[in-house]
Amino acid sequence: MNDLSDILASDGIDESMAAANKKTLFQQLAAAAARQTGLPAKSILACLNEREKIGSTGFGGGIAIPHGKHAGLDGVFGFFARLAAPIEYQSIDNLPVDLVFLILSPPDAGADHLKALASVSRTLRDRAVIAKLRGARSRDAIFALLSGVESRHAA
Repeated sequence: MNDLSDILASDGIDESMAAANKKTLFQQLAAAAARQTGLPAKSILACLNEREKIGSTGFGGGIAIPHGKHAGLDGVFGFFARLAAPIEYQSIDNLPVDLVFLILSPPDAGADHLKALASVSRTLRDRAVIAKLRGARSRDAIFALLSGVESRHAA
């Protein structure tokens, strides 16, 4: 995976998602993913909730990467949301979350799913990128950051 544009489309970004808590965040993410993929929001939500039962996908620093496997996808799908206000997420560092990258993969995409998780995780550990994502003024600016970051790491 050369950059996150392999899994993220420019319209797969919400630069100011309103969610009062983790439950409404997952509902919003499921609805957004359903619009993009054509899959039922209810089954996407169930997929996210099932994965979250294993352990929190909030990996610290205000960032979460909810993910799961869902039948009906042709490949790995990503959706990025910057929240209008941080929410409690039960992250490993107990800090509220404001940057969320959703990853959905087909059930048989084991290696591709792991590569996507690794790529997103690597990108979202870069403090400079995080600061720019939080300060970006538009969906296009966020997409430019996310789609160009990985290639800089590989160089």
